[in-house]
Amino acid sequence: MPLGDQYHVDAALGEGGLPEPAIVDTGIASSPAEGMAPALEAIGRRIEDVRWILLTHGHIDHIGGAYALWELTGRRAQVVIHEADAPLLRSRRAHVEEYRAGRGRYLRDPEGEARVAAAAEAVISGEMEPTLLVRGGERLSLGGDVTVSVHSLPGHTPGSVAYAVDGRRSVFAGDAVQVHGAANAFPGYTDPAAYRAGLRHLRDEVGPRNLYLGHPYRRADGTPYGVELDEAQAREALTQSLAAEHRVAAAACACLEAGLRETDSPYSPFAPVADALGYTGDPALEPSPFFTSLHGYRAQHHPTV
Repeated sequence: MPLGDQYHVDAALGEGGLPEPAIVDTGIASSPAEGMAPALEAIGRRIEDVRWILLTHGHIDHIGGAYALWELTGRRAQVVIHEADAPLLRSRRAHVEEYRAGRGRYLRDPEGEARVAAAAEAVISGEMEPTLLVRGGERLSLGGDVTVSVHSLPGHTPGSVAYAVDGRRSVFAGDAVQVHGAANAFPGYTDPAAYRAGLRHLRDEVGPRNLYLGHPYRRADGTPYGVELDEAQAREALTQSLAAEHRVAAAACACLEAGLRETDSPYSPFAPVADALGYTGDPALEPSPFFTSLHGYRAQHHPTV
């Protein structure tokens, strides 16, 4: 997670004399010492005083620093993650298995598994057992008058969640709001129906006053949002995310109904989807959202795949 997010997370949760500072998402292995510690110091806090490590999902750029941060707190912080993504915190090998089951089936890269394994080894600071598993619906008391509600948003990953500061409508959504994708310009999610439902839940029921994203996701014209969105921007991003998913779904369904065909295209067997959407990005660029999402539609249409 970008340094700006780490600052705003602690600032938003720390107003009003919060006795138990919290960090949402932890970046990679080096992030706690190199990014979080100085950022916290700049706002008058110490990293060893952090008591909550709230993980929005299990991807390596969000949980990679969790063990290192936990260590820096003297192992006193609660490490929170949804039970569905907990295997990705417990085991580096789980990231390889995730690759094999999804995007790795299409990338035609004999070194792909080895690269994912090497990345997991390099950027995940340590395997660990979470101290608190959530399913969604929980309310976490951070001390003082601050509570945080957990919202299950199983689309980007099965265990994606958002943390909403009660009474403030400040919502930390990680990668659950993809808009039109990040640098790779394609939205990434493993379960299209759940992703769509999660976006509607955030827009129509939660209604964020401030929405914090895990990356600077892009509008339809390619311009990026920041990682901190105000109320109008949040609603726009959620609405655009739904529109983008609708376009991808239409192209994916047409492709699946016509029957998948293997070709020489780098987008095979989903080349008609890329053509219909005018997508020209690199489908092999990790985390390969093109193949991740299209595999989700395939699994949705053919549950035994």
